[in-house]
Amino acid sequence: MVIAVLADIVGSRKLDDRTAAQQVLDETIAQVEADLPLAAQSLTPTVGDEQQGVYRDLGDALVSLLMIQLRLPDGIGFRFGVGVGEVSAVESVHGELADGPGWYAARAAIDIVHAREGRAIPRARTWIVGAPGQDEVMDSTIAASNAYLLVRDELVGAMSERERRLTYGRLIGRSQHELADEEGISQPSVSKSLRSAGAAAVLEGVAVLRGGSA
Repeated sequence: MVIAVLADIVGSRKLDDRTAAQQVLDETIAQVEADLPLAAQSLTPTVGDEQQGVYRDLGDALVSLLMIQLRLPDGIGFRFGVGVGEVSAVESVHGELADGPGWYAARAAIDIVHAREGRAIPRARTWIVGAPGQDEVMDSTIAASNAYLLVRDELVGAMSERERRLTYGRLIGRSQHELADEEGISQPSVSKSLRSAGAAAVLEGVAVLRGGSA
């Protein structure tokens, strides 16, 4: 069992330059993997505005997807469908095609994100669905993780582009003084931005996902 992730671009038809946006997405994913390599198979474009990736466990997937959200600039974003289950590949004249219950679950998760985003939770970006046959522990883990993701997406979605950059920097171990120099602002301003954005809760959530403090 692995974690299958489908990502589609938010508002792809409204982007002024789809090619430039894809370049930003590709560079962002590559940088995230360079800063913290967690993917068994990095998110890569497949067809249309969709990308596919595979992770070894749910915690790795949720941390990596958060990092992508934090690093992307305003105006370009992903929604993520996360599927828990087996994946396989089907040979065709066009190469290998992704198949298996993990991918079907990821597709169902994307549909749920779309539905939630279009109703009362416009900042929803991530959802998890387990393929049939999960045990009670995994079912409970998925339910708790989805509750966490609803709040995390709301926090991250409310951040400014600078607040996301600062949170990302702290996540990968940059000091507030380093971030202040990069942004051309004071260290107290960095601290204030992080505090007002709720970054500490986001970062502590990452620590918990990675087996750290609670």
